[in-house]
Amino acid sequence: MSINISYTRIWNIAYPIILGSVAQNLINVTDTAFLGRVGEIELGASALGGMFYLILFTVAMGFGTGTQIIISRRFGEGRTEQIGKTFDHAIYFMAPLAVASFLVMLWAADPILRYVVGSDQVYDASVRFVNYRMYGIFFAVGQILYRAFYIGIAQTQIITWSTLIMASVNIFLDYALIFGNFGFPEMGVEGAALASTLAEMITFVYLMLYVRYKRHHKEYGLYQFKKFNSQLFKRNSKLSVPIMVQNFFSFGVWFTFFLFVEKLGEQALAVSNIIRSVYIVLMIPIWGFASAANSMVSYLIGMKHPEKIFLLLRRIEIMAIAGVALLVTASLVFPRSILMIYTNDVNLISQSISPLKVIGISAIFLASGNILFNGVMGTGKTNVSFLIEAVVLTVYVGYVFVVVHLLHANVTVAWTTEILYGIILTGLSYLYLKKGNWIKKSI
Repeated sequence: MSINISYTRIWNIAYPIILGSVAQNLINVTDTAFLGRVGEIELGASALGGMFYLILFTVAMGFGTGTQIIISRRFGEGRTEQIGKTFDHAIYFMAPLAVASFLVMLWAADPILRYVVGSDQVYDASVRFVNYRMYGIFFAVGQILYRAFYIGIAQTQIITWSTLIMASVNIFLDYALIFGNFGFPEMGVEGAALASTLAEMITFVYLMLYVRYKRHHKEYGLYQFKKFNSQLFKRNSKLSVPIMVQNFFSFGVWFTFFLFVEKLGEQALAVSNIIRSVYIVLMIPIWGFASAANSMVSYLIGMKHPEKIFLLLRRIEIMAIAGVALLVTASLVFPRSILMIYTNDVNLISQSISPLKVIGISAIFLASGNILFNGVMGTGKTNVSFLIEAVVLTVYVGYVFVVVHLLHANVTVAWTTEILYGIILTGLSYLYLKKGNWIKKSI
């Protein structure tokens, strides 16, 4: 990859990730849309059960992000022989992590959900969801590693194809297993969980076959598993663990947000699950451009051109905000049409319109915040990104506690915390990057 940070180059790296995120998040949209036709209990249960799974998934994603940063740096330095070693040593960490995550869901999901969920019906459905969903963690972790590898070497098109496969399989199996079509059993909320697990398994197998078909395992030295290098393992871990902890707290706080909302009633929880699904769609271009920012910042440092980083981030911000603005405009102009994708309940649709407007505003702030924040991570200063996230999340939890628990505000006011999150994340990330203490950071 030449030293090229033009809008075209940024787009060429980001758009396959964005398309991949579209396909990947169709799983969330599909689950929510189908379960919205089943009932409020199932809709709320999939939100809580899904968030419980996502907390553990994003911990693994944190190590994958660290691996991606290192691979991008080695790619920029031209040290391709180190890419395979980095990948293999990531497996040494991720395989036990997948087992540990599975055991947490197996043994801890029931007591934790029983303790924190007020509604007996939502609790029961949430546990049944997790009981099928937890098997997907093994295949999800494998996908994270392949994603880190391909983004790191700037070959992101495969992410699009793999997630299109995952989305297609999930849509078919959702329709079959939730409602009992095509001769499959009618499983309801459990069918949604099983469909997602099977979709992840099929996608993981596809990625393994693709690597061998393209002979990338030969070109970059994957799967060599030569002598264990404790220094390399420690370097990978030192960079990645702060991101893992950061992701755990980030999604843990979002899980806490839904627990606060659950206290407002089953309808409020159902509304928030719909809004969460729309919100994730609005975030798709942000995540795509943020991954590009993360990888390209690390690459530029590897090429010894840190002076180009602010120009790069400014261009990525412009593109991300423009992409989000298009989606936000559509959601504000056609709110009922969008909400009808998720439910045909007129009351739920009416209750969802105001929070839909709130997340539209917050998405604009988060576009800027996430790009700058991923720029911080791309420098390799993941301990600093962890501190930034810790400050932002502390304010986030305090705000939600006050407006929901003390002031008993409605679900619309509760969602305004996302606006506050975006503003603070933008400000702190910009201030750190401006200081420039990261320029000589080596990884």
